Amino acid sequence: MLGMTPTHERLRAPQGATSDAVKWAAVVARDARFDGSFYFSVASTGVYCRPSCAARRPKRKNVRFHATCTEAEAAGFRPCRRCKPHAPALHDEYAGKVAHACRLIEAADEALTLCALAAAVGLSPYHFHRIFKALTGLTPKAFAMAQRHKRVRDTLQRSGSVTEAIYAAGFNSSGRFYADAGRVLGMTPTDFRKGGTGAAIRFAIGACSLGSILVAASKTGVAAILMGDDPDALVRDLQARFPRAELIGGDKGFETLLAKVIGLIEAPGTRCDLPLDVRGTAFQHRVWAALRDIPPGSTATYAAIARRIGKPKAVRAVAGACAANPLAVAIPCHRVVRSDGGLSGYRWGVARKRTLLEREVKS
Repeated sequence: MLGMTPTHERLRAPQGATSDAVKWAAVVARDARFDGSFYFSVASTGVYCRPSCAARRPKRKNVRFHATCTEAEAAGFRPCRRCKPHAPALHDEYAGKVAHACRLIEAADEALTLCALAAAVGLSPYHFHRIFKALTGLTPKAFAMAQRHKRVRDTLQRSGSVTEAIYAAGFNSSGRFYADAGRVLGMTPTDFRKGGTGAAIRFAIGACSLGSILVAASKTGVAAILMGDDPDALVRDLQARFPRAELIGGDKGFETLLAKVIGLIEAPGTRCDLPLDVRGTAFQHRVWAALRDIPPGSTATYAAIARRIGKPKAVRAVAGACAANPLAVAIPCHRVVRSDGGLSGYRWGVARKRTLLEREVKS
């Protein structure tokens, strides 16, 4: 219905960052993450569009911005026939299909083919692959692999042998799992099964403008970035995360890594190019991948993230995954806000969250 304001939540710029310059940059980039947060009209054509519209880019002097479809139509503009700004977005149209495919993958004992998954949700393989990746941040194959890795982690803790756990998780050969085991587990399967006994975690504590910061790394990459006021509390947090690992104070070479992380704190809009050792469930990995897709200077609601990963009803679980994030700033959970724009829910303190967002806006 024309004139209806979409009620779905979208990735949006935080308060103070919704300037015309930010909006125009989103239009130039055709950034779909801003769809629903504003619309733009073109005086020379008389239409209004989503920021992601694929039509020929208009001249800046002909563009006006509107908060809603109703506002644009009240100003005398009609909806673009190409991007259909008044209609449900691609995300909303296909979220249910992607969620169903995710449930099929999670329940399957053996890997499902792309064609089988696409047929199950009534789409062509190419179309299904495209929207699955757009909404979850992962390809169907990568998502299925993450599920099997989760099964291995769970089964290793209770099975009689590593080989038994690998095959029980759906791997057809142990070689395929061992080739990726270091990245997935952060250690050898045998060490993981023993609770991390023998695994070495180096760490160092420093100071930044937001207080104390602890950086820990395995041989795979940065495994924890923790912030707080009490350095001793940060060390206890690290010990709780790696109860059977050998914690080793970082040497002078480790100070370079610490400095790079502090640089991310002081300039949170900087792209994180550090190797990461991200450990979590398949669901947490999907949430964290979605968080890393939020552009600096923008925010997303918990509900928007839930829809993006194909789990629209899992808003509380998304909040839990954000709270479980062990890598402050590197995985930017500070960019997630409540539906009313509130900044509560940051495990390292609302004041730090506000500061990080303000710095991103200014950068």
